[in-house]
Amino acid sequence: MVGVAAAGEPGARGPVSPDSRAALRRIRLLHTAVWALFAAAILALPLFIWRRELAWALALSVLVWGEVLVLALHRMTCPLTTVAMRHTADRSANFDIYLPLWLARHNQRIFGSLFAVDELLLLWRWLAP
Repeated sequence: MVGVAAAGEPGARGPVSPDSRAALRRIRLLHTAVWALFAAAILALPLFIWRRELAWALALSVLVWGEVLVLALHRMTCPLTTVAMRHTADRSANFDIYLPLWLARHNQRIFGSLFAVDELLLLWRWLAP
């Protein structure tokens, strides 16, 4: 068929076998759950900072910094993305996670900016009398 890439070729879409399809579904579920954990931590940080629950805020901050370290060690790509790549030729921004395309595409920019603001708020609150 003209214009359709075969599985495994650049531009091909979707899983290449039923086993890969099941594996990719499990990876996407896990990746989405991990993403939700870190997104929730970043979104919850201002609440803990505002309530002066700095121990909780610090714990969430350390958790997110751990994820930043993992990403930095993997060239700003989640290790689950690398695993998912073995099961499909699809390389759309959300091929490995159940997120809308626009969010998957801008995820690091959005949540990185929020986390930077969180960290500034935490520092300000920590140093405030």
